[in-house]
Amino acid sequence: MKITANLMHFKELNEKVRNTPEKSVEIDNCIGQRYIASGLSNKDIVINGTPGNALGAYLNGANVTVYGNAQDATGDTMNDGSITIHGSSGDATGYAMRGGKIFVRDNAGYRAGIHMKAYKEKIPKLVIGGAAGSFLGEYQAGGVIVVLGINNTTGKAPVGRFCGTGMHGGKIYICSENEPENLPAQVAVRKAESEDMNEIEDILREYCDNFNYDPAKIINKTFYVLTPNTKNPYKRLYTNN
Repeated sequence: MKITANLMHFKELNEKVRNTPEKSVEIDNCIGQRYIASGLSNKDIVINGTPGNALGAYLNGANVTVYGNAQDATGDTMNDGSITIHGSSGDATGYAMRGGKIFVRDNAGYRAGIHMKAYKEKIPKLVIGGAAGSFLGEYQAGGVIVVLGINNTTGKAPVGRFCGTGMHGGKIYICSENEPENLPAQVAVRKAESEDMNEIEDILREYCDNFNYDPAKIINKTFYVLTPNTKNPYKRLYTNN
C-alpha cells in the first residue's frame, strides 16, 4: 500500500496504515504527522519525509524505516520491532524502551534512552551513529545504548553533559579516543575490552548493514563502557542511608 501524506491529518493517516490488510506500507511526503505505527506489529513501513512526535510509540513488532529525520519521542515505550532512521532524531529517542532496536544514522537530541529498561529476554538496543545530546541514558535501568561518534572531529566523547544521570542498570558504549568527561557519581567508566565488544558486535554490524557503512571503521576503534557505580548507588540521592 502506498499513501501520499501531504497535509493529511495524522488520525486519518494512522487509520489507513492500521486498517490495511497489506503488510508493506510506504508513506510519501510525510510532513510531521504524529504517532505513525503506534502499537503496530507485523507490518513493514517505509516513510519518506519527516514523521512527527512519537513515531513507533508502543511498537510491538513492526519494522519502520525513515528516509529523513524524525522528531521527538521516537520509539516511546516500544516493546519489539525496529526503527531505522536515515537521518537524525529529536529529543527522548527511545524513551522507556523495553524491547526492540532503534538505529539512528546521524545524531540524537537530549535525553535519548531515558528510562530504558530490560526484562528477561527483552534487551532494547539504541545505536546513534553521530553524537547524542545531554542527559543520554538518564535513569537507564537496562538495555544497551551505543554512540559511535562518526565524523566527530571535536576530540571529545560524542555525548553532551550529564550522561547517565541516575543510571541504575544497562550499559552505554561510547566510541571515543578520550574518556567521557564530567560523568555523574552514579556512573562508572572503563575502556571496553574484547568481551565488551563481543556483546555489541552484532548490533554494530547491523547498523553498518542498514547504512552501508564499513564495519571495520567502527569495530576496531576505542570504546568506553558506562555502567552503574555500585559504590555510589543512585538511591543515595534520595536517602540518608
